[in-house]
Amino acid sequence: MTFELPFLPGIAVVFLLMFARIGTMMMLMPALGETSIPPQVRLVLALMLTLVFYPLSGRLYPVTAATPLQEIGVLLAGELAIGFFIGLGGRMIVYALTIAGVAVANQMGLAFAVSPDPANSGQQGALVGTFLGILGVTLVFATDTHYLVLAAMNDSFEIFPPGGWLPVGDIARLGTELVADIFAIGIQISAPFLVIGIVFYFGLGLLNKLMPQMQIFFIAMPLNIVLGLGLLFALIITVMAWYLSHFESALGRFISG
Repeated sequence: MTFELPFLPGIAVVFLLMFARIGTMMMLMPALGETSIPPQVRLVLALMLTLVFYPLSGRLYPVTAATPLQEIGVLLAGELAIGFFIGLGGRMIVYALTIAGVAVANQMGLAFAVSPDPANSGQQGALVGTFLGILGVTLVFATDTHYLVLAAMNDSFEIFPPGGWLPVGDIARLGTELVADIFAIGIQISAPFLVIGIVFYFGLGLLNKLMPQMQIFFIAMPLNIVLGLGLLFALIITVMAWYLSHFESALGRFISG
């Protein structure tokens, strides 16, 4: 007895195309795609999400068992491009905390204190930025905001239908807006420290003029660090709550409706 299942090749091709898109997003997305998570775990999670999304979006793929290999290759390239754009767009949101951490560390005089940054592929980063990055990812899971990441993956099949032309103009405009937003958010987070730093160093300049014999830098360094740490711990709740609201709005650009 033989069984003929002519539909299986088409199902396998659609599944692999969906896995290419979701797997690419999983490697780059914030929270679920952190480099501190082993790649094997992220791939298994991407495979499981593909199994979940297949009944919902598999019908959108214009692929059958008789589809030429060249057309499948074009679809695969499009899926990888879409996954890379959405994943990179989500990852760029996290860099706002890194930018803010660098600005705060420079203002506090802790720019020389560096450590591996899990949110930045393990590269060396300012200690304050590393702390803010880890805290941001922790709060994303604590507030269930990571469900927005899953929603963005699911809605990507509606925003960027498989087999359609990529809206290059819209992608370029959205990418420009994201880059501008992360710098704006990073500077806005560090704005209180920049203002306090300007006032602090202005006061030190006046003190140096009034008392030239005083070794002002030996007094300024520890005082600057203590003042910066005190301001950081005083504003950390407000700053992170404000960051989470921007995190949600930024991910909302990749969610339909």
